[in-house]
Amino acid sequence: MNRLSKAERAQIIRALVEGNSLRSTTRITGRSINTVSKLLAELGPKCERFLSDALVDLPSTRIECDEIWAFCYSKERNIPEDHKDEWGYGDVWTWVALDPDTKLVATWFIGKRDAEDAVIFIGDLARRLRNRIQLTTDGFAFYRPAVEAAFGSDIDYAMLIKEYGVDPNEGRFSPPKVLNQHTKWIQGDPDASLVSTSYVERQNLTMRMGMRRFTRLTNAFSKKVENHAAAIALHFMYMNFGRPHKSLANPYPRTPAMAAGLTDHIWTCEDIAALLD
Repeated sequence: MNRLSKAERAQIIRALVEGNSLRSTTRITGRSINTVSKLLAELGPKCERFLSDALVDLPSTRIECDEIWAFCYSKERNIPEDHKDEWGYGDVWTWVALDPDTKLVATWFIGKRDAEDAVIFIGDLARRLRNRIQLTTDGFAFYRPAVEAAFGSDIDYAMLIKEYGVDPNEGRFSPPKVLNQHTKWIQGDPDASLVSTSYVERQNLTMRMGMRRFTRLTNAFSKKVENHAAAIALHFMYMNFGRPHKSLANPYPRTPAMAAGLTDHIWTCEDIAALLD
């Protein structure tokens, strides 16, 4: 990997961020699986550090939060006895905070779906914001104490609570249907017309489409949590800085980072590859 030119690294990055698996990337680029894996493992932490430094003093006024499930090594029920309760085996959740106006992913956190990680995630979000915001989450119980600990009374916060059920006419693997939803006021004075998790839920779909390891019912799942984290960091690097968003095309094509004032140009895959230098 160290002998590849910047253009050759960019070719691999382009294949990865467009939803190809490691092995399909090797077939597309003609590089070995070890080369592709090593590039991802080294580039991911570089992207994570860059975004950690860049995503500060954000001008957001609205944020939507959600969690997306995946697993590493094996599903929770199939974890070997010698790896029970060991981090990186079984369920892995990615917490995501999205600005629905700029489509910027303000922060994310990879961990468990519990109270401790909710506090870490929301606390990190609070440190990155410039303004008082309106926050919408789903009805997950651990959000409420985490938001109170991070923001206190300096927030307009509402939960959008959805009730799900199974449609008997759908197939075995179809997602549950939303039967009903209602808004729960939590803190401040949120604008009822802006209470939504639709944008961040659409971002969850983008993650499943843009990272092969998130695709359900395949053998492309992450085998190591470190590679899982690296792929997510590269994905958000590209989505924030490298991919123009259709809703931001007026008055000219822009990425979420451009809309948020973090950069003045669309990053190419060569620019992302340069983070390795």
